[in-house]
Amino acid sequence: MSASKDQHFLVDKRAVEKIAGFVDVSGRRVLEIGPGKGILTRALLDRGANVIAVEIDPALVEELEIAFANEIEEGRLEIIRGDAKRVDIPPFDIVVANLPYSVSSKLTFRLLSIGFEVAVLMYQKEFARRMIAPPGTPNVGRLSVMVQTYASVKPLLDLSPSSFRPKPQVRSWVVRITPHEPPYPIADREVYADVVRVLFSHRRKTVRKGLRSGKETFPAEAIERTIADLPDDLLQRRPEDLTLEEFALIANKMSGS
Repeated sequence: MSASKDQHFLVDKRAVEKIAGFVDVSGRRVLEIGPGKGILTRALLDRGANVIAVEIDPALVEELEIAFANEIEEGRLEIIRGDAKRVDIPPFDIVVANLPYSVSSKLTFRLLSIGFEVAVLMYQKEFARRMIAPPGTPNVGRLSVMVQTYASVKPLLDLSPSSFRPKPQVRSWVVRITPHEPPYPIADREVYADVVRVLFSHRRKTVRKGLRSGKETFPAEAIERTIADLPDDLLQRRPEDLTLEEFALIANKMSGS
């Protein structure tokens, strides 16, 4: 990971070995985002993975192409230069990556939309804590709801700043993300995502007021129909107090289901 792109190089070799070994990558197509100088790339290759590495920094791409020339020639490593938020990514099975802090949310949502078997990802600790925050707690937000709707998250490793060069100002968490089907029926996933986004954009408002603030996203008649169809006690609560089932209920009403 490149410090110039708000990334920090992981230099703790014991941590690298643990991260590479949390899931069996032998013979699997593994996506790595932000390989940096390739310390994790090497550990994954040593475990028999076929690695697709996406790196945004052209200088690092050049270094990687020299350092891993043999593995590239053998077809065990493919390096893609580009922004992982947008670049086309070939099919993969597993993700193992130390994500840049500033784009963690966008990359997580993109990966979940593409789909994968399992991911071992490193985040800023506070970000990861928000991912697993249950409803009714201060840390819950759009990230918590969207991730927990489509995946389970388990913390695996806590890393101090001294594991990186340069040292970040925060601790990091490595987590395992395992996708699953939503626990409650969702008629339209785009509408569901919009409902969650709109409500948490107005998190201090009640659900009723939050929905009425979403007129740039939803037709006015759909908003009023939804409000008329929902129980009054739900409309009086705030988004942080809603369960996943209640978010699904609101979204399904909004989509006319």
